[in-house]
Amino acid sequence: MSCCLFEYCRVQELKVVREFLFQSQQNNNSSADKKGENELVWDDSNWGSWDNPEAKEVGSGETTGVEEDTAAVSAPWLQDCVVSLSPCSDLMVVAKGSKAVFLSARWQTDDGGREGMTLAVSWSGTLSINEGESVSNVICIPLASQKRSSTGRPDWTCIVVGFSSGYVRFYTESGVLLLAQLLNEDPVLRLKCRTYEIPRHPGVTEQHEELSILYPAALVTIDGFSLFQSLRACRNQVARAAAAGSEVVQPPPLAYKKWGLQDMDAIVDHSSVGIMTLCVFDQMRNASILGGFHASVKGSLPAMSQYITVGGGPYTGFYYAIEGSSQPLLSHVALAVASKLTSALFTAASGWLGWKKQNEEEPTQKQKPKVEPATPLAVRFGLPDSRRHGESICLSPCNTLAGVTDDFGRVMLLDVGRGIAIRMWKGYRDAQLGWVQVSEGRGESSPSAPLPRRHAQFLVIYAPRRGILEVWGTQQGPRVGAFTVGKHCRLLYAGYRLMGVNSVTSQGWQLHTQQVCLFDPATGALRTVTVPFHLALSDKKSERAKDLHLLKRLTTLLKKVEGNYLESEAQRVLLDIKHPAIKKQALESLLANKNAPVSCLTNITRLLLANPEAVDEALLQLCSSQLKLLQLYTDIQQLHSTVEASTDAHTKPVREELARVSLILQRYTELTSGSRPSVSFAQDSPDASLPVRGFLSQMECEGEEIRVVPGPDADWTQLGSFLFWGCLIGESPLQKVCDTLQETGISPQHLLSLLLSVWLHREKEVLKKPKAVRHLHTLLTALSSMKGAVESSWDMQCVSPWWQQVRSACVQSHSAAAALLAAIVAHRAAKDNITSLAETKVTHTHTDSEWEAVSLELEQWAVCVRQLEDVLALQTLLCVAPLKGTPGGATPHCSVKALLEGGRGGIADSVAKWVFRQDLAPERLKDMLKCGCCIKECVFCVPPELLVSVCQRFPDSLSPDLLFAHCCWEYVVQWNKYPEEGRYLCCAVEHLKRVSSPHIQLGISSMMWNTFLVKRFSAAAFLMEKVGKAPKDRLCRRDVGMGDGATTSFLGSCVALLQILMEADSGIEEVTPPELCVEEVWGGAEGPASIVELALEQRGIHYPLVQHHCLLATLLHTAMTFNLRVKPLSLFDSKGKSAFFRELVSIQLMPSGDMDPGLVSLRQEFLLTVLTGWVKTQSEAGMAPASTRLDLDSGDETWPSLCLDLGTLLQVNPDILRRHLVCELYNHGLDPRAEQVMLEVEDKDVLGSQLLVLTGQRLSYSLLHTQTQTKPAMELLARLPPTLCTWLKAMDPSELGCLSVPLSQTSRLVSRLIEILPENHGQYSLALHLLEAVEVLQGED
Repeated sequence: MSCCLFEYCRVQELKVVREFLFQSQQNNNSSADKKGENELVWDDSNWGSWDNPEAKEVGSGETTGVEEDTAAVSAPWLQDCVVSLSPCSDLMVVAKGSKAVFLSARWQTDDGGREGMTLAVSWSGTLSINEGESVSNVICIPLASQKRSSTGRPDWTCIVVGFSSGYVRFYTESGVLLLAQLLNEDPVLRLKCRTYEIPRHPGVTEQHEELSILYPAALVTIDGFSLFQSLRACRNQVARAAAAGSEVVQPPPLAYKKWGLQDMDAIVDHSSVGIMTLCVFDQMRNASILGGFHASVKGSLPAMSQYITVGGGPYTGFYYAIEGSSQPLLSHVALAVASKLTSALFTAASGWLGWKKQNEEEPTQKQKPKVEPATPLAVRFGLPDSRRHGESICLSPCNTLAGVTDDFGRVMLLDVGRGIAIRMWKGYRDAQLGWVQVSEGRGESSPSAPLPRRHAQFLVIYAPRRGILEVWGTQQGPRVGAFTVGKHCRLLYAGYRLMGVNSVTSQGWQLHTQQVCLFDPATGALRTVTVPFHLALSDKKSERAKDLHLLKRLTTLLKKVEGNYLESEAQRVLLDIKHPAIKKQALESLLANKNAPVSCLTNITRLLLANPEAVDEALLQLCSSQLKLLQLYTDIQQLHSTVEASTDAHTKPVREELARVSLILQRYTELTSGSRPSVSFAQDSPDASLPVRGFLSQMECEGEEIRVVPGPDADWTQLGSFLFWGCLIGESPLQKVCDTLQETGISPQHLLSLLLSVWLHREKEVLKKPKAVRHLHTLLTALSSMKGAVESSWDMQCVSPWWQQVRSACVQSHSAAAALLAAIVAHRAAKDNITSLAETKVTHTHTDSEWEAVSLELEQWAVCVRQLEDVLALQTLLCVAPLKGTPGGATPHCSVKALLEGGRGGIADSVAKWVFRQDLAPERLKDMLKCGCCIKECVFCVPPELLVSVCQRFPDSLSPDLLFAHCCWEYVVQWNKYPEEGRYLCCAVEHLKRVSSPHIQLGISSMMWNTFLVKRFSAAAFLMEKVGKAPKDRLCRRDVGMGDGATTSFLGSCVALLQILMEADSGIEEVTPPELCVEEVWGGAEGPASIVELALEQRGIHYPLVQHHCLLATLLHTAMTFNLRVKPLSLFDSKGKSAFFRELVSIQLMPSGDMDPGLVSLRQEFLLTVLTGWVKTQSEAGMAPASTRLDLDSGDETWPSLCLDLGTLLQVNPDILRRHLVCELYNHGLDPRAEQVMLEVEDKDVLGSQLLVLTGQRLSYSLLHTQTQTKPAMELLARLPPTLCTWLKAMDPSELGCLSVPLSQTSRLVSRLIEILPENHGQYSLALHLLEAVEVLQGED
């Protein structure tokens, strides 16, 4: 046992703390860095960092070596802050300037499941109230609870903050201001607290609680009892005011004493030692020195409060304030003392600021509080050193010693009572000090040692320049510990505990406080120093220290030495150790060593057991128990080294069962053995021999019985392999091993658990050894016959606990094949066992009840075996390797317990996940379920016979509707994870289409819409409404969460889903709801409701509202497909807009009647734009080469009919759409399609006028705008009537989508024009002239 430094807490969010405190300085860093590039600066960061051979690295594991130095580059920021840690380590305050951050304790669980305490930010803000003031010092005082049930934990913690303006303010942990008081107009230098400590000796003066506040020339002390009561009252008042919503009542000011410290040039730190009483001799000595021969001395001894200050001129000053009396001690100084003591009264500060709410603003002008004058207090004496200036003082816990640091890099130890320096350390510049007080443990002192227990004090010195933390024994003790730490840490020493504790309330309390904490800002770790008491004793007088040295030597031997030399040296060291507890610890270290052989451990343990000096009962018990375990380990090892042939009986029924499941076992073995290779360590392999220390750690001996200690599965399997694997593979005498284990008294239940663990965890090796099944049968039979396995008094009408243990292990295992083999073997062994028990009771039990008992137990086994066969078939299917490039992760593993706990949909959910990993198309899945194994494997790239086999085993759980519903849900869940994969959502909709039940379709559709789609759908609609067009990729990713291409596919799937929803709602009344059944052996499934069960619970929808959303989805999909400019929501009136994105089951006020003509005009313009975009797509697809054509949604032939349907819903005249479509088709040279659509146009006159203009544009291009005009064309142009010639010249051929149209098509178009135009039409004659001109041109060509 040596001095150690361990981490007990970690501070989180340090980066957030730093950014908040230094936010105002971040903008100035760049300019300061540029300014300092050309300056030569003395770098003293590594001053004094010489190597220390005695220092040792702290094994915290976070940052060491170069990593710690690199991490600490950003650490010096903490040196500019004021830091305070509560002694209970549950609150830390970090302040800089006017800002502060409070960090409170929280319990956090890491990845390994271990809980640990962390400090996280609970409050941050600005504490300064007056302009220009800043935080100068902070202290956290935990206040004790006044409840009788308290065990020593604080009720709450008060944060006391001193400011540069002289104010002292008190806050709660949440930053609420309790009270504030101006005690002096100078900056607050230091805040220190003294709390109650139980006197260790009757003659020690009981010290009262006190808060002391140091100013440059004054010292203010506040009585702890009155402060405690005031803070409690203020906190209660604030809580009541907050609950009632009223203003806070102003509390009375604090009572305090104020001393004016004189005769020192500068004061930087102080310590309030407390009340001290002089003895009679010291009183008479002082009187004779100060008053001379005629001095008079009072009979009563005066009580004085002692204060020690450090600074300059003198270096250390000692002040004494007489308590409770104003009479002088000596006649020579009567007047002086009287004048001082009469004004040292408890005063009420008139400088109370008053309370205010946080939302209340301060008045622009406020009267400055009155500050009471200080009572002068002269220095009694000091340590004069004109060149030395003190920097800090740290008082020891027992108030007898104090450590002082100065600017010369010295640490001085003061005797407080005598006022002298008794020790000095050199080379500790900027040192930080703390104290550790250790009590002597029970059993460490000699029996004759008087009570109370002894205490030892150790001085902790942190030297930041050297990056070392040292622990020194006081007063003249050696250095007992040294640790290499970071160079930017902070040593946090409170020096006090809980406030509000007294001699009555502290009885039976365990105060959970830390004495010294080292805070490393580079890692956020809080570490504390633990020092054993024996380090304060001298080596010559302490046998324990010698024993600990021997223990340390043994530890070194175990790390470096092996073989016979290790045995001899370990024996010598163990015999030399005298203390029984340390000898026991040494033996435990030896037994836990990995290098010590079994013979060595056995010989040493036997030697210690036979040693006549060993009189400690605990040591003898340890030796005896460990010797038994070592003997068992040796016996098992020897048995495994011998080979005997074992006979197996009653295996014929087992062979029949194995033959029945041999095909599926073979297929499972092929799939699992072909898995990808993985990396494993040799020592972690089950084949690795179990070291003796592992055996001893998992076994314990109590009296005559040996018990197995439960542990992790890996250790359990390794121990089971050590005991039984040789028997399972036929290399060890099975019966002898069982007899040896039975003689040791190990519980048969533990042995059964070990056997099943090794069997179930080593499945791959078991499947490669067919004979292992016979050996398992023999082992189970042997273990069942042990005493305590199957009780002879077992009621055969109940389930046997022994065989129930086997079934529990099998149904929980994820090794499907091994669990099935174990169940088959155990079923046979249980049947034989039940038969033998029934034969012994045949004379006492009636035959009918006997057969009932047998069927009850065997029925459990029949169900278990059937369940395991089903699980094996399902697991075999899941082991089929997925296609390359498909997500899905590792192969899932299932068990009977997992399927039962997964509810009725667990099986279908597992198969649906497999379908997704195989990327199986919905149509192909449907064909596989219909045709079964008739389809060849190469068609689907997966073995369909496995899927059919599983579906046959689960006819109810894997019915087509349930399977398609779960596949649909799995695909939509995967799409929600990867929204860019639009095909996942398309597949989900396709699976949903193949569900035959409209009830299931309706429920699944509603759940998909509400859970996954409506949020993204509304985001897409609002985004398009905002930008007024089809949004680009960046905007889609920002608002919808996917790219523009995926958004288009998503909107198309929304249209399909809403159409399915409407169709299902229409057919729901014609079909009865389906009844969900489950297989008989899986009837005990309990767990979450399946997707289908949830779907059947969904409420009906409001059909018009769904149709309304489907219309919007179609508009959005159309706009995205053709990249159109439109504001989709603007195409609806106010009723239509308010109905969008509501619950589909709600009844909404829908648009009705005729629409506003302006809206109808916008809708018509949109639909015409859609038709134009579709015709352009068709034209471009016709001109592109066949090899480069893309199968786009925009090229779908259904768009024209869709636009006409939309026109009907949007109250747009369909004939206008048809005429526009005809014109666009002719405009782009698609005359055959235009002729088909022309047949459906009703208003032929208007269409004829539109087509006449288009014909004129074509003819104008042929006659006037071609680059190679022919002579006949020019002659024809000259022969044309002037009216026609002028009309052709007025035409603009640039409006044509396709310029080079054959004359035959134009001639046919003119013929159509003459057919549809009536003869009395105003432009009929113009059409005849056009026909004549086209025929002439066509004849000349």
